[in-house]
Amino acid sequence: MNRDKTPRPLQDEGVEDGKKRIIVLASGRGSNFQAILDALSEGTIRGACVRLISDVPGCYAIERAKFSRVPVTVVDYKVFPSKDAYEKSLLFAMKECSPDLVVLAGYMRILGNDIVRSFHGKIMNIHPALLPSFPGLHAQRQAIGYGVKVAGCTVHFVDEMMDSGPIILQKCVPVLPDDDEERLSERILREEHRCYPYAVLLFCEDRLKIEGRTVRVL
Repeated sequence: MNRDKTPRPLQDEGVEDGKKRIIVLASGRGSNFQAILDALSEGTIRGACVRLISDVPGCYAIERAKFSRVPVTVVDYKVFPSKDAYEKSLLFAMKECSPDLVVLAGYMRILGNDIVRSFHGKIMNIHPALLPSFPGLHAQRQAIGYGVKVAGCTVHFVDEMMDSGPIILQKCVPVLPDDDEERLSERILREEHRCYPYAVLLFCEDRLKIEGRTVRVL
């Protein structure tokens, strides 16, 4: 399916007993958000998305949420006088949802330490590289520029540093001789759409245990 044009509706509007409460933070088109919504809709993940929070009014992730009847909160970074003021409002919005899991799905800001500490071990992110290689922006471009033969994606828990938290899952893709940034990004994104929902599933089944820098899958 084309995840950017045909999002599927979620049927369950409530949160049944035993289901994890999931909130998603997104800034853009939200294709990974859609992959998780699809898995929730199909009953693959024992959880419920109770809120989308976005810092960008009008981003396509909001349309996906509305289509799937997921409540939306917009915390627009541009209307706040400082990063600190923005993050206080964001933290309030997150706590209001009482989430078991916070999923970053193309959220393009680094979370402040107060937020990370408030949800320690409960925030996931996905990065389009095999961490610890190529953290930060334009990871696919970095990979091609470095001449690696294998790239991929990493799902990890979020800590106070950028792209440095304990690794949950990684998936590899080949880097082909004629690849440019766009072609490699598309190949990695297909793996992201498989990898991220599975990581969320493992969390919702209480099968992830953090031991220092290692995440054990039970």
